[in-house]
Amino acid sequence: MLARTVTHALVGLDARRVDVEAHLQLGVPAFAIVGLADRACQEAKERVRSGIASAELEWPQRRITVNLAPAELRKEGSGFDLPIALAVLAASRQIPPDALLGHAAVGELSLDGRLRPVGGALAAAEGARRSGLRKVLCAAESAAEVALAGVEPIPVPHLGDAVEYLRGDAPPLSWSAPEPVAPPPVADLAEVRGQERARRALELAAAGRHNLLLGGPPGTGKTMLARRLPGILPALDEEAALDVSRIHSVAGLLPPDRPLVWMPPFRAPHHTASTAAIVGGGPHLRPGEASLAHHGVLLLDELAEFQRPALEALRQPLEDGVVSIARAAGRVVFPARFQLVGTMNLCPCGARGDPGAECSCSPQRLARYRDKLSRALLDRVDLVLAVPRARAHDLAGIAGEASAVVRVRVEAARRRLEAERPRRTTEADALLTRAVERLPLSGRGRARVARVSATIAALAGADAVLPEHVAEALSYRSPLERAA
Repeated sequence: MLARTVTHALVGLDARRVDVEAHLQLGVPAFAIVGLADRACQEAKERVRSGIASAELEWPQRRITVNLAPAELRKEGSGFDLPIALAVLAASRQIPPDALLGHAAVGELSLDGRLRPVGGALAAAEGARRSGLRKVLCAAESAAEVALAGVEPIPVPHLGDAVEYLRGDAPPLSWSAPEPVAPPPVADLAEVRGQERARRALELAAAGRHNLLLGGPPGTGKTMLARRLPGILPALDEEAALDVSRIHSVAGLLPPDRPLVWMPPFRAPHHTASTAAIVGGGPHLRPGEASLAHHGVLLLDELAEFQRPALEALRQPLEDGVVSIARAAGRVVFPARFQLVGTMNLCPCGARGDPGAECSCSPQRLARYRDKLSRALLDRVDLVLAVPRARAHDLAGIAGEASAVVRVRVEAARRRLEAERPRRTTEADALLTRAVERLPLSGRGRARVARVSATIAALAGADAVLPEHVAEALSYRSPLERAA
């Protein structure tokens, strides 16, 4: 006896159709899973056996072979539990095999038969839609996520509920979209006193989606400023929100009460993070911090303390907006169009740039410290700013503008840039040309200065890029040691 059901395997963010075939024949009772299944998938044998018994269904006393086709596609994870269980039950005629037509299934079985959600349910549901399947059996916690793909979720808290539904003994459980949950509060710019130039740089970075590097002695507020960038970023549009939600779903980070991520993500990995943790990869080719920050901000606090290979691996996504990972197991491409924000001291001891302290670093130690950041990486940073220590009267002064006020200007500037990027006047173009000749400015650097000057013009509401806009953009290209 043979029966089939459909599920999907994840290859990066792409869901590939997998036909789960269960065949029962006479012989010594046994249970085998074939089709290039990893260890978690092979362990489904025990979860499926216990789940079927807990649902008070009959375990077939036959030789059971489950084939996951196509056989050359690697299958990973526990999301195959439910489709394997349903295929076995259909092959043993405990549910009508035809009832599985038009359905896909995804979910992990607990030993008592309950369904647990799995990562990548959104991508799997999108794969079902592309396969022409309009219903997806899943855990109740995954229903809202599956619905984002434009298919009908069939939430089943327990394997027994799935069997009753497929037998026609019970209608599918109803579900409703979760009530909108307010995003967690973000730090407000109103808490920052002084540092007007740094606040200006944050506003420019938000309006033009520019990369930003803040340097200076410890305690000047570099990290505090960087963590306030998310508060002035506009909400994501529907397409971008779906892109971000898909990535976070595959990574298993999508909260059930917020299946759609509307706010730009903010990721801040520790400086001990490996290259695979930053850009993705590993044995299972999962997205890294760069992809989890897609359409948002990747903060690298203490930038010079990160491993140089991890930093150099960011050069491709900073330029192309994607991470391409090739391994013997296959090749995947993850989207990674993020804003890089880095903070760092100006020297290893941290005293450089502080008028109240004396730097004790030798020239050799200072050179090694600066060599951690290649020129190729720094060339991809649009805004470089040395943050000075705030003066006493600034700290005692009144609070600055709130993030909500700045966000209004940022949104207006983005609309101007998207409608029509301001053109440079002849004088502004001449200034930019002279800067290329006199400064160590590469072709990439010239293009980035042009982008920043267009952002400055958009924030000012100007119809054209003027020389003063180019001059301000050029002021953010100075190396940190010179800016200090």
